[in-house]
Amino acid sequence: MSIANKIRALMKTRGFNSRTLAEAMGCSPRFISNKLQRDTFTAADLIKIAEVLDCTLSFTLPDGTEIRLTADDLEKGPH
Repeated sequence: MSIANKIRALMKTRGFNSRTLAEAMGCSPRFISNKLQRDTFTAADLIKIAEVLDCTLSFTLPDGTEIRLTADDLEKGPH
């Protein structure tokens, strides 16, 4: 399943559509529509979407360790 399809499914469970997600993110509905159509999300996009949809963006390692990504991680830059 593509990232765009996962976001669409999450939007549906949270009661959002492209317009309401765009409003909550402070961007245009066209921006969201283009991102969903092209499946071209940046880390910043994904973190903002997770915040708006009240969920987390994370990686789960094979041992079960979860590494969450937040807007603070983007501000710190690469190490």
